[in-house]
This record gives sequence, C-alpha cells and structure tokens, in this order.
Amino acid sequence: MPSPSESLAARPRTSPTTPTGYAEIKIYARATRGRFERLRWLMLWITQAVFYGLPWLSWNGRQAVLFDLDAQRFYLFNLVLSPQDLVYLSVLLILCALGLFFVTTLAGRIWCGFACPQTVYTKLFMWVELRTEGDRSARMRRDVGPWSMEKVARKAAKQLLWVTISLWTGFSFVAYFTPLTTLALGGWSAWESFWVFFYALMLYGNAGFLREQVCKHMCPYARFQSAMFDRDTLIIGYDSRRGDPRSARPRGPKAAALGQGDCIDCTLCVQVCPTGIDIRDGLQSNCIGCAACIDACDDVMDKIGAPRGLVRYATQNAMDQGWGRRKMLARLLRPRVLVYGALLLVLTAGLVIGLAARNPLKFDVIRDRGVQARIVEGGAVENVYRLHLTHTLERPQRYTIRVGGPQGLQLSPDSPHSVRLEAAAERWLPLALSLPASQAVRLAGQNQPVEFHIQPEGSTNPDASTTEASRFIVPQ
Repeated sequence: MPSPSESLAARPRTSPTTPTGYAEIKIYARATRGRFERLRWLMLWITQAVFYGLPWLSWNGRQAVLFDLDAQRFYLFNLVLSPQDLVYLSVLLILCALGLFFVTTLAGRIWCGFACPQTVYTKLFMWVELRTEGDRSARMRRDVGPWSMEKVARKAAKQLLWVTISLWTGFSFVAYFTPLTTLALGGWSAWESFWVFFYALMLYGNAGFLREQVCKHMCPYARFQSAMFDRDTLIIGYDSRRGDPRSARPRGPKAAALGQGDCIDCTLCVQVCPTGIDIRDGLQSNCIGCAACIDACDDVMDKIGAPRGLVRYATQNAMDQGWGRRKMLARLLRPRVLVYGALLLVLTAGLVIGLAARNPLKFDVIRDRGVQARIVEGGAVENVYRLHLTHTLERPQRYTIRVGGPQGLQLSPDSPHSVRLEAAAERWLPLALSLPASQAVRLAGQNQPVEFHIQPEGSTNPDASTTEASRFIVPQ
C-alpha cells in the first residue's frame, strides 16, 4: 500500500477551478425599445430634473435646498434645521434604509434598474456613446478597426460630452453645499474646486468606463441583496417551461406541434443586458433588474407571433408552479413586506409630527468654568452661565428669559431678561444667577438644580417655552 506522500505525488497536478484574477470582456450593449425602456428614460428625466433643478429654486429670498456647513444650517424649503436637529436626519436615513428593504423584498432590484445614480448616469453616457459612435455593431467594428480621422472625431466628441456632463454634475453637487450664486460668480475655494472636480472624475470614471463593474464588484447592495430575497420576491425571470427546448422555430402556433419552445435562441436578451448576463441561466446577483431583456424578448415574440412574457417580471414560485398573475400578486403581501410597510408608516408619521411640533428655539446651558461661584456685595451668591441660542425661524424674534430653582433665585440685575434673535441666527448670551444671602447661608455647600425657561415675548402658550436644566453651586 503506497504511503500518503507517494499517493499525493502520483496524482496529476491540476489548476484551480476558480481563477485568482481575470480580464473583464468589454460589454457592447445593444440599444432597445419598449415600455420598460420608456420607463427608464422617464425615471432618468425625473431624477435628473430634481438633482439639477433644486439648487436653482429660491425660497424666502434664499436657495430652497442648501446644506450650509459653514453656518451649520440645513435649509429644506420652509424648514431650517440646525445640528441639534440631527435626530431628524437619523430618522430620515433609517427611513431610506427601510424603504430600500421594503422595495427589494417586494420587487427585487428595481431601484438598481430604474433609479440608482450609477444606472441613471451609465444610461445617459451610453446614449451619448450611441449618438456619437453608432450602434452596437458599429462600435464593435470601429474599436477593432484602424484609427482614422472619423474614428478620432467620434471618440473625441464622445469624451468631450462625457466631460461636460461630469463637470456640470460636479458643479450641481457642490451647489447643494455652497450657494449657487456664489459658485456661479467664480472664485471657488480650494475645497469647492476639489469637490467639483473629484465628483466629476468619479462620475466620468464610473459611468463612462467602469459601468457594470461598479454594480458587480463595488456596490455593497448587490452583495447583501440575497438576504432580502425569497421565492415570492418579484424578479425578472425566464420561463423555461415555455421557452425550452430552444431552437429556430416557424412563425405562429406550429412550434408547439413540433415540440419546440418559444425561445429561438437569438441571444438578444444577452446583447441588450448592461451587465452582460444571460437571464435564461436563472436568478443571478449581477442582474440589476433594468428589464432591458424583457423589452428585447417581447419584440421578438411579437415578430414570431408568440405571446409576450417569455422573459417577464414574476416570482420564482410563480415561474416554477405556473401561477397566474392574481395568485402571484396575492403572495407579494407576505409578513415581511407588511412589517417593513408598517415600520415605514410609523416612522414617516413620527417624522412628520416631530417636524411639525418642533420648537424653533433650541439652546444649551454651559457653566462658566472660570467662575464656579462667587460671593458679591451683600453676601449674595452668583453663578455665571453661557447660553448658546439657536433660532430657526426666518424672521426676527424677541424671547423672554425666566429661571426656576431655590427660593429667591433670580437673574442678576446686570443680566438681560430678554434677547432678540435675528432670522435663522444663533447667539452666545452670558447670564448670571443670584441667590440672596439668607438662602445662601441655609444652602451652604449644596448643589441645587435650576431651570432656564425661554419663550417668545408676549406668548402665553406653555408649549412655546423651551426649558434646559443646570446646577447652582453654593459655596461653604
């Protein structure tokens, strides 16, 4: 019996079945037409009209949507948010995540196929490529052919348009953080210039060259989507029960009598796919759900006189068990979808109510560390504080200041009893609280709670008052 080492040496050496690296084949996606292609273009127009258009809108004499990091103000139409309102941003981010989970569980990667910025800009860049270099066959022929003046001119025109779109997109992105009027006048700071060109470079590289590689290898969403899919998730699938066996077939119903499937193996579904997959191989992580293969297949089915839907939106259970549309749609509303939907409704309602009920004034009380407590004329004890006031109304407002705490505690005579805040402004306000000598003797060595109450001048509504707590130190 040979030893283990001899047996190992006698075995033929084989290469690993999974390569450690490989060169990606360039994908030349064929242009397609159909109802989903029109929907993709509609989503492109809507999303880009919002992205490019919002910085141009004015509201109350300012930019309607502006994230002013220098002033620490976030303007969203009628809302003015400060750093103290970050809880609303947190809820909004949770809502976005839940919305993505909800849509993915319900309809797969429909976000990727129709609204993801990578997909949208890749679609736009591919349209530029189609108009400058021609259709799929023309691009393939030109790329392998020799260089000529026409080839140089076409490729230069494409690159020029790509760069123009990228720079305009980078400019529009920075306009969300720096007022558009300031950017338009030039004189950009170093950071503004960096972000305009950095964002433009990322768009130029991702949409112009990397394209499907971003979706296949860089985007984390494609990696964890399988955790949100189940057999009742709406996906794009090939009906193998109807399509196989694949072969060229005559027009009309004669194919069924010959035992042939509806798929004529034309591979158009592969040629139009922006990630280069074959949808007939089943569910794949590289499928972005753009439905280009559905449009291509429906067009072929129309030409051969077969019903549409060989490639269609359906669930795995519906495909495998031949369910009708009604039963398939009924199974879409399953417990996980209902839980996501309920959470979305609750959080959305909470966010809206919270924003509607929020107080326009926020303030923090900070003790003056340089002066813990001091004894003034007459034996009274004073503590000094600094109030950081943040006012989010877009009009000036005067506020009155009151304090609560041990008996006899009051604002010092030289401290203001009211303060005027300009529109959407913040202010630091020093204040001193005074405790009479008789009370100071009784409370010597103690640390007493105090409250600051600030409310709009003339208001009698207790809900309009903002309260913050602090401590009052009485020395020995």
